[in-house]
Amino acid sequence: MKNFRRAYYNSFSLYYDKFVSLHSVGAQGTLRKFFSDKVPVKESGFVLDICTGTGSLLPYLRTNIGPKGFVVGLDFSRGMLEISQRKTRMHENISLLESDVAYLPFHGNVFDAVTCTHAFYELKGKTQDRVFREIVRVLKPGRPFLMMEHDVPKNALIRAMFYIRLFSMGAKRAIHIMRHERKTLERYFRIVEKIVTPTGRSKIMLCWS
Repeated sequence: MKNFRRAYYNSFSLYYDKFVSLHSVGAQGTLRKFFSDKVPVKESGFVLDICTGTGSLLPYLRTNIGPKGFVVGLDFSRGMLEISQRKTRMHENISLLESDVAYLPFHGNVFDAVTCTHAFYELKGKTQDRVFREIVRVLKPGRPFLMMEHDVPKNALIRAMFYIRLFSMGAKRAIHIMRHERKTLERYFRIVEKIVTPTGRSKIMLCWS
């Protein structure tokens, strides 16, 4: 199943940015800047972006932490990372890593923040629980995890695409998390805050370890 998912995302990488653009109605740049500005990390910080996809968030994170900081973008899809490489290769303090997000290849207590945008709902069942535990493990004590996800689209066509994509990847439990996300997050984090984005089509969950 994992090989199927990897092949799916390798193929979907060619259309991923377009899909996000359709849902955000051209506001993806605004969303990424808004999100990165909410990451409470000072200059010289060390940030991990999991399920980084095509890496569109990474330059925004880099801008906020400055030249002395460092950003790692992690994804299990080589196709996604190849596109991400094109967007970030001019920045020496952005590194890309192909790895399974459920088994993060880092020591504990090393990151000042962990981020994830428009990807967490697609993780399957028990994988989500393991990823939450891994996030808490690699974060420095008291540091945040920020997750931005789509709210359920109002447009009927985009809403249908949204649900089809989730169910096609076997992410049925994502529907449960969408309805009970605060309760789920509070199992792993001390404080959970919800932030509405300027477009109203996405939300940010700010979670303190």
